[in-house]
Amino acid sequence: MGKPLIDKFYNGAQPIDQFVFKDTSGLYYIIYGGWGHCNIAKLNNNFNGLLPFDDGSTFKEITPDGFVEGACMFLRNGKYYFMWSEGDWTGPNYGVAYAIADSPFGPFKRTGKILEQDSIIGTGAGHHSVIKVPGKDSWYIVYHRRPLKETDGNSRVT
Repeated sequence: MGKPLIDKFYNGAQPIDQFVFKDTSGLYYIIYGGWGHCNIAKLNNNFNGLLPFDDGSTFKEITPDGFVEGACMFLRNGKYYFMWSEGDWTGPNYGVAYAIADSPFGPFKRTGKILEQDSIIGTGAGHHSVIKVPGKDSWYIVYHRRPLKETDGNSRVT
C-alpha cells in the first residue's frame, strides 16, 4: 500500500499495536490503540482498507479501564476475551489484564490481571498474544519481558 492503514488518532487511540481478529461471522476486525484508548474497525476482504459499520462510523472505541496498549482478542465458549497491556512498560506494574463480553464491541469491564512481573524471572511482563492448540481447550500466552539484569526499559525478550 505504501502507507499505513490507520495513519492518525481516532477516538484518542494512538495507531499502534494492531491485532486482527476473525469473528464467527467470517468478518475480520482490526483492534488497536495506545495512550489509553482502544478502537475496533472492520477490515475489507483484502485487508488493505476499512469498512463502515451500519451506523456509518469506521471506528468504535472499546477501551476498558487500565488500557495502555497491546490489544488481543479471542473467542472461547461463545465469549469474547479481550486482553491488553497496562501499567508503565518500564515499570514494575506492567502486565496483562483482561475482560470478557458477549460481543467484540464489549462493553469490556476489567476482570483482573492474567500476567504480571515475577521478580525471580524477569521484569516488564506484557505485550502478548494467545495461541490455541487446534482441537483442544489448551491455550498459551506468549509475551515479552526483560531479563533481571537488563536496565534498558526498551530491551525485551520473548
